[in-house]
Amino acid sequence: MRLLLPLLVLLAMMAMLMLRGYVHSEILADYRVRPEAATDKVPQSILEGGPVIDTRDGHTTSLRVPDHRLVLTFDDGPDPTWTPKVLDVLKKYHAHAVFFVTGTMTSQHPGLVRRMVAEGHEVGLHTFDHPDLSYQSKRRIDWELSQSQLALTGAAGIRSSLFRPPYCSFADAMDNASWPVTKYIGTRGYLTVVNDTDSEDWKRPGVGQIVRRATPQGGKGAIVLMHDAGGDRRQTVEALDELLPRLQAEGYRFQNLSEALHTPGANTPVTGANLWQGKAWIFLVRVSDDVTDGLVVGLVVIGVLVLTRFGLMLLLSGAHARRVRREDFRWGPAPVTEPVSVLVPAYNEAACIEKTVRSLMASEHPIEVVVVDDGSGDGTARIVEDLGLPNVRVERQPNAGKSAALNRGLAVARHDLVVMMDGDTVFEPSTVRELVQPFANPRVGAVAGNAKVGNKDSLIGAWQHIEYVMGFNLDRRMYDILRCMPTVPGAVGAFRRSALEGVGGMSDDTLAEDTDITMALQRDGWRVVYAENARAWTEAPQSVEQLWSQRYRWSYGTMQAIWKHRRALVDKGPSGRFGRVGLPLVSLFTVVAPLLAPLIDVFLLYGVVFGPTQKTLVAWLGVLAVQAACAAYAFRLDREKTTHLISLPLQQILYRQLMYVVLLQSWITALTGGRLRWQKLRRTGVVEVPAAVPRQQPGGAGVIGGPSDDDTPVHGGGDLAPAPTRVRPAAEPGVHVRARSGRVEAGP
Repeated sequence: MRLLLPLLVLLAMMAMLMLRGYVHSEILADYRVRPEAATDKVPQSILEGGPVIDTRDGHTTSLRVPDHRLVLTFDDGPDPTWTPKVLDVLKKYHAHAVFFVTGTMTSQHPGLVRRMVAEGHEVGLHTFDHPDLSYQSKRRIDWELSQSQLALTGAAGIRSSLFRPPYCSFADAMDNASWPVTKYIGTRGYLTVVNDTDSEDWKRPGVGQIVRRATPQGGKGAIVLMHDAGGDRRQTVEALDELLPRLQAEGYRFQNLSEALHTPGANTPVTGANLWQGKAWIFLVRVSDDVTDGLVVGLVVIGVLVLTRFGLMLLLSGAHARRVRREDFRWGPAPVTEPVSVLVPAYNEAACIEKTVRSLMASEHPIEVVVVDDGSGDGTARIVEDLGLPNVRVERQPNAGKSAALNRGLAVARHDLVVMMDGDTVFEPSTVRELVQPFANPRVGAVAGNAKVGNKDSLIGAWQHIEYVMGFNLDRRMYDILRCMPTVPGAVGAFRRSALEGVGGMSDDTLAEDTDITMALQRDGWRVVYAENARAWTEAPQSVEQLWSQRYRWSYGTMQAIWKHRRALVDKGPSGRFGRVGLPLVSLFTVVAPLLAPLIDVFLLYGVVFGPTQKTLVAWLGVLAVQAACAAYAFRLDREKTTHLISLPLQQILYRQLMYVVLLQSWITALTGGRLRWQKLRRTGVVEVPAAVPRQQPGGAGVIGGPSDDDTPVHGGGDLAPAPTRVRPAAEPGVHVRARSGRVEAGP
């Protein structure tokens, strides 16, 4: 059921696009025109007769317009530019005409058809999308007629008995291919109207030529072929303004066909269910056009967002990489060597917890490990206790959630520097050391580590691997430079205890406690930075259902955090800076962009089906090429093999749709006031520290002397040192620090 509403929205969007393509003749259009054929099967009376052909009721007759009667006929409309101008000229000279409209144009511009009828003109059918009917089956002909009538009914509340086949001109041009169509049209109750005077205005020969060719000789009556659509009809409009007064002065009357032939009107009112079906059709067409216009705007927005994000990532992440890898780069005057408390909140992590804890025992930095068992029912706490490892403690509490578990660990931690990780994550020996080095800068309150997918051998794992390397870690480099880091990942992050206490500790106000606390710290004046060499390997969801649950919680939690910290937009000082830089970027790149991203694939499908196919494919491949370039750059920065990028095209097609549905469902949950509970993912414990971990380059840690030359793991045995004095962000020129809260404020 949770998929139903997002899928309905997606299907409705696709349906509107399909309707738009259908109405605009971008899939059903048939541009074939049959060459002239023999005429031996066409009655001579038709070949030599008038332009009005009646094959109804099994009879075959033709009619001519009486002398000094001129029936002006206009094909291919209504056109929003030229039809109103034609109507204006006709109204100016009190002249009536017949407009042979197509169903597609009628559906798009129903108001013009209503105006035609209201001003006394007759409306005839010119098929739905203008094919040569001699190529079509009877079923297709019936469809062309019925769809045209549906559009006409919805536009003006009438049906018409007049029909003009496309690509037909004079009666003597009727041949063995078109004559069967004319006869069949008659059996459906239609009067076929061709012409006996062709203005050839479609050639745009000049106003004088159009007037000359449209003028009958010797006062004879005529049906004149003209056009109010299909191109630039400026000459047609000007020719009408000259033709009408001239011929009226010669005694001609410009009438519609029924008036000229003195027959009952060809347009009859429609009532009842048929009328409402027509109105529903016009309504849906209008909605589809509006929806498509909106989606086009959305496509432009996502295009700008994607290119802007990629541009920022490439520019700023490169600057970040160059900064931290400089030989002279230092976080502070000396490397951080003080002991660290590692908090491991665990709920039913029996499959993973031993590997997690043992990976910490190989740490190159002195640590204590606090495993907080949050009411597990699978013996997680007992597994840790049975290991009997030094400096590893287990704290038990009733199930209260991750935030409560972290706060419990924070309360019993012995050290001011606190590392937080998930119970399904393993650290490399250097991870903790790399993670805490930025704390050499007293203004740093938290550090985001480099979370990596450990189980990336499956297709869905490879997709998440690409997302982590490109979408998360490349983003974090960018946000680090901009000083508006949105999230310290729960899998690998470090904090000053004093910074956490200054904002009230971990909060359970949102489901994204890591995003919430990161935003709170920056609003409180602390810097949050990214340590690319602090790698942690986590187990990503291995099924679509598990991925759905995780991303649903992430998306909803991120939206909660953005809403919670919305006042930062109008705050002053560090909070205002984060609010006016960080919140818009997070909202645009994390919420808006994923919601609109599927439009790239939707319009890919639309363009392939409806055209222009080649341009659509080139545009989509261009976007994919930009993404591939960014992904390759991100993999290079993270020193990852690029073989997994083979699945990038498939990821872009399928993964985006899943993220769209997840985000849409999160929006629906938020807007409807629904509450989302924590969802525990089933873990397998397959993730381990890679056998060969690339050694950090000199200067990569950002501390004096680079990495340690001693490869012997430091376990921090014996009694751990007491917690050092807690520090606050160092004041910069023009700021001062409040002693209690640590909040940085503007000051003299």
